[in-house]
Amino acid sequence: MTDRARTPAENAELALLLEVAGTPKPGNVDRHRDLDDLRFEQFLAGSVGSAAGLRLAADGAPLGEAFERAVARMSRQSGGNTQFGCLLLLTPLVSAAAAGELGREAVRERCRATTVDDAVAFYRAFEHVDVALGDPPEGVDALDARRGSDAEPALRERGATLWDVMALSADPDEGTPDTNAAEWVEGFPRTFDAAESILADDGPVLDRAARSFLRQLAAEPDTLVATNHGASTAESVRERAASTLAAVERRGSLDPAEELADEFVEEEINPGTTADRVAAALFVALERGLTV
Repeated sequence: MTDRARTPAENAELALLLEVAGTPKPGNVDRHRDLDDLRFEQFLAGSVGSAAGLRLAADGAPLGEAFERAVARMSRQSGGNTQFGCLLLLTPLVSAAAAGELGREAVRERCRATTVDDAVAFYRAFEHVDVALGDPPEGVDALDARRGSDAEPALRERGATLWDVMALSADPDEGTPDTNAAEWVEGFPRTFDAAESILADDGPVLDRAARSFLRQLAAEPDTLVATNHGASTAESVRERAASTLAAVERRGSLDPAEELADEFVEEEINPGTTADRVAAALFVALERGLTV
């Protein structure tokens, strides 16, 4: 049951706002914590700015075009990159929801149908903000996303669609897999599962968002942590999140997560990819009747 008092684009904007307002989300900006280079209000501004691209997605624009517009408008605040990964997940979800097709396979097919033009627009989006990226797989330096629009000739020569780019980034044989890219090529299984958990949870939505973050962080290593600190640190972060989740469930309180949040901020551990999926899961949950 969808609350059509809000459009899919409006629900996506709301999901971005709810994600950053949820607390504690260990290592990430929330309404109680800023980072040295990112502040809570910058995420609020990024959420509002991205709405123009989200509306494009809902209106049926190509996914690459809608994503680039969302990133460009998101970047119009003083913090730089606040929600690049969130928007990568939300764009196809909003597009599918607006067409009445918000299901795993339907979203996957929408992603599979992307074109080379979508890939080119995706690469252009990297010119709007700095994004933490690992090195590209050996032999495909020409497809390094950090090249931005300079990669267009290589993309067109290879006929690489946005789906192809995501599949390459998600391939575990090509280095540390990007779990946001994996969502694209696998039909968003983590996102939809997390949405069901949010709907099955109770209490204030912001507390549900915090618990969803902790559950997902405990389930698998965060891509951004692995990129910035290495695979062993990402696994250690996952283990610490799992231990904290057990304490949260045992005590029926988020207090243990507050302690972990302070530790991660001190250690400059930022599990941003996990936060991306919380935003996407909140969107799906809102589309499926989550009441705010």
